[in-house]
Amino acid sequence: MELKQVSLNASMLYFENSISEEVLNRVLNAFHTMRNIEGIIDITPSYTSLLVEYDTSLLTHTKLKERIKKGLQETSSNITTRQKHIKIPTDYSKGEDIESVAKYHNLSIEEIIDLHSSTTYRVYAIGFMVGFAYLGRLSPKLFTPRLSTPRAKVPKGAVAIADHQTAIYPQQSAGGWNIIGHTDFDDSSSFSIGDSVEFVRI
Repeated sequence: MELKQVSLNASMLYFENSISEEVLNRVLNAFHTMRNIEGIIDITPSYTSLLVEYDTSLLTHTKLKERIKKGLQETSSNITTRQKHIKIPTDYSKGEDIESVAKYHNLSIEEIIDLHSSTTYRVYAIGFMVGFAYLGRLSPKLFTPRLSTPRAKVPKGAVAIADHQTAIYPQQSAGGWNIIGHTDFDDSSSFSIGDSVEFVRI
């Protein structure tokens, strides 16, 4: 890990520059550890890093580094039991891009559905809108580039894939991911980093 100061009241904690469940678990462990450090105002987790904002009257970058190190030494790295498992009912008949995805991979639509619904995903990050959870990792057989021209409107509840990830659009927005299904699941705000997610065909 490496801690770098990025502003007067914020530092970035970096882990390995690779996306994996092992790195995600290390990010989660540090996230839960730092929540107990006095003076930290906010922590924003991402794939391989944590942005830490703190009260400069209580902490400096150096003190923060010392307390993170001490906290991690005292905290168990087995934090996966704190996470939720969420099942998402998914109607794949409403996936307007599922046929083109199948053609891209030279697979049948049924094979695309089986591959997508047979994987248990983890929440690696949340953004670019409230409740938009980046879920990974897709089966390598489903790695699909984003659309060359993004749509102006992607409907709320669209289940989509792009590159090595899948996601649910929590509200209508523009977007360039490939839509392979739809869900009426309406509690995207419940997603937290590290949660496991399963898509259940209906």
